[in-house]
Amino acid sequence: MERDILHCDMNNFFASVECRLNPELKKYPVAVCGSVEERHGIVLAKNELAKAQGVKTAETVASAKSKCRGLVIVPPHFEEYLRYSRLARKIYERYTDLIEPFGMDECWLDISGTRRLFGAPEKVADEIRRTVKEELGLTISVGVSFNKVFAKLGSDMKKPDAVTVIPRETFREKIWNLPLSDMIGAGRATTAKLNDYGIYTLGELAQCDAQWITKVLGKNGYMLRCYANGTDNSQVMPADFSMPAKSVGHGVTTTADITRCEDAKPLLLELAQDIGKRLTIQNKYATKVCVNARSSILRNREWQTELPTATRSPMIIADTAYRLFCDNYDWVNPVRSLTVTAFSLVDGGAVIQNSFFNDTIRLEKMEKADGCIRDIRKRFGEGMIKNAVLLTGLAVPKSKAVVSLPGNMLNK
Repeated sequence: MERDILHCDMNNFFASVECRLNPELKKYPVAVCGSVEERHGIVLAKNELAKAQGVKTAETVASAKSKCRGLVIVPPHFEEYLRYSRLARKIYERYTDLIEPFGMDECWLDISGTRRLFGAPEKVADEIRRTVKEELGLTISVGVSFNKVFAKLGSDMKKPDAVTVIPRETFREKIWNLPLSDMIGAGRATTAKLNDYGIYTLGELAQCDAQWITKVLGKNGYMLRCYANGTDNSQVMPADFSMPAKSVGHGVTTTADITRCEDAKPLLLELAQDIGKRLTIQNKYATKVCVNARSSILRNREWQTELPTATRSPMIIADTAYRLFCDNYDWVNPVRSLTVTAFSLVDGGAVIQNSFFNDTIRLEKMEKADGCIRDIRKRFGEGMIKNAVLLTGLAVPKSKAVVSLPGNMLNK
């Protein structure tokens, strides 16, 4: 049976919600921006008026203001974005239970087999578009096709407030002239590499030799070639689906550059506490840890090592990460951001054996201390107890916005 897949993309989502919350903003070019003080001062989203004056997502606030006189800067309100995201999901649920989120503002819907109930897929897409506009006051673009990749491509082709259909019979005519960068999974590095070989369009990608592109780009290259030929068979997964975790990580851009190893210690512990909490929820233990440091000139360095024992203890993870960082960072430039990732995960029920050479007593003390902290927080609240080192001058942003949504497609 031919599949009917929709991809719903909420237009200029953050900025549109801000204009919905404050209708006066609709008259002006608007950009939702992170905190300049916390060095997250980039454009997260912009409305159509700002877009028309050249404002781009991810550029600095200063750059955006230089392009657009009278640009209104508003801070993000993530709770509201989540609320509207859930309201849109409720509308989608009127048509199918196969709804796969792709970030906060995008979803795939599989409406295969519903033609007798709701009519042709393009009719359903237009009905959803109108309903979201009438009930939520927001616009969406909807792509309609026979697979997920082309449905997403369709939603990007015509914005805002539009429906685009890419049928099996004519997809070559509709999409093969598009640039490589329009394809999900074709990031800047991949696109640049293929450009070096004279491949610029999706049609050229589709017609290149399968063995050659596998040699050049590996599995990802072969997958992209399949996508361009319309042979994406990935399923739309229900919203409660989650891929088995392969790693758990957390990173942050500091409010001030780190200039000494000692200053990184509380930050690494803060990151490790988030990781430990998530490992506990997932009933996983980590056996390896990775630290990524981005310098003040935006150069990334990364190192990894084995943990002394399979663990979810924030203290053990932070201690290992700290030693790894201090042993390897050269301090040619200060550090702008740090990321810690725990990986090579094992199930909580697995047999965990310490190495004979490990400082077992010290590790057990760390595990017990973490357990006590966890119990106190569970009973009295997150802020009721802290490690003493976290009371030092920690250069961590005050606001934390972490949104986790399921999905199993490769992110662009």
